[in-house]
Amino acid sequence: MNNKGKKGKTGKKSPRPSHSGRPVSVKKTSSGSSRRKKKSLRKKNPIKILQRIVLICIIVIVAFAACALGYAFFEMRMEQSETQSGQEEISGNASGNGGPEQWQAEGAPFIDVELLTPNSYSRPQISIEQVNYIAIHYTANPGSTAISNRNYFENLATTQDNKVSSHFVIGLEGEVVQCIPTSEISYATNSRNVDTISIECCHPDETGQFNTATYDSVVKLTAWLCTRFGLTSDQVIRHYDVTGKDCPKYYVENPDAWIQMKSDIAAQIQTDYALQEK
Repeated sequence: MNNKGKKGKTGKKSPRPSHSGRPVSVKKTSSGSSRRKKKSLRKKNPIKILQRIVLICIIVIVAFAACALGYAFFEMRMEQSETQSGQEEISGNASGNGGPEQWQAEGAPFIDVELLTPNSYSRPQISIEQVNYIAIHYTANPGSTAISNRNYFENLATTQDNKVSSHFVIGLEGEVVQCIPTSEISYATNSRNVDTISIECCHPDETGQFNTATYDSVVKLTAWLCTRFGLTSDQVIRHYDVTGKDCPKYYVENPDAWIQMKSDIAAQIQTDYALQEK
């Protein structure tokens, strides 16, 4: 048969037609380039990673140091504020012009303000709504000093041996240490803690009698506190008058000595009022 009228098949394939009927060219992807990109992503510079870790560590350390310094500064400011607050409260001077020198000018002995750290065993920070009494105590620890008794109160927060404290302690040389602001209760006078400022007095021997320096300071401190809170010598009491305890020992066992102390306090109150009017 004569096949000249028919076109023979060629070895080339025609492009795949598109939906529109036009031929679509087929693009070949470079598999080698794709593999190289993946490998480069997987490969990271270990030096840069280390640098980032070091930078993060430095940032954390700096932030921690800044927080620690900030907290220390806050604690320092709180302690300063607390001491100033205690001084203002005892002087009755809300403007902050009070202080040991001012108090001495008003008739008080020098007062070393060494407030206890707030804790439930010696300084519970319970407010006194109104001061009605000043109570005199003795330490019952012959030869001890004012600061050693103050430190005993402070350590109760750790030892938890007892609940006891006092607003003031007067030492054998007449030194006065303030342990608690007069706006807070102390654990000294039992049922009268709620409205009483307490004064512990050191003594040289078992009799409990105060020496001259201690006696002079307790008279001056008590009288000055009476003028601060509008009290009279009739509102100066012994621990004994509240609980019947033999405290302050010498001034319970020798009533005449107690009467004399109250008389001396009454006279000092008048002297202080005269000083404060100048």
